Amino acid sequence: MAEALEKAGVVLRGCGADPGHPARLDAATEKDWHEEYLDLILAVRVVDGIGEAIGHIEQYGSLHTESIVTRDYDNAQRFLREVNSSTVLVNASTRFSDGFELGLGAEIGISTTKLHAFGPMGLEELTTQKFIIYGSGRSGLTKNRS
Repeated sequence: MAEALEKAGVVLRGCGADPGHPARLDAATEKDWHEEYLDLILAVRVVDGIGEAIGHIEQYGSLHTESIVTRDYDNAQRFLREVNSSTVLVNASTRFSDGFELGLGAEIGISTTKLHAFGPMGLEELTTQKFIIYGSGRSGLTKNRS
């Protein structure tokens, strides 16, 4: 995958590099985990399991949109339950998180806080939403029966 991304012009930054691997991987810095590049740059961190992945998101996530790519049903459900974000996706691109795509009409603003209203508030202003999106991906999602 790294080779295909590199051929497509994507710059990869990661937590570790394999010197024997033909794809070039720049070392990620602390700043990379906070960055929204708006460019063909991808920061990749290898973690030891779903718990560490959720911990990374808790520390560095945007509270806006987070996605997991998995075949494991239990990991997908844990991700949906535990990730604190307005939109959580399973096997779907984060590019899907858009007001129009979610049936909200034209997007007029983005809030990354839970209470976004200022001034007098009624029920609508006190309500937050969490969108849960399932994609088909290429591998599908299966229930782990072990």
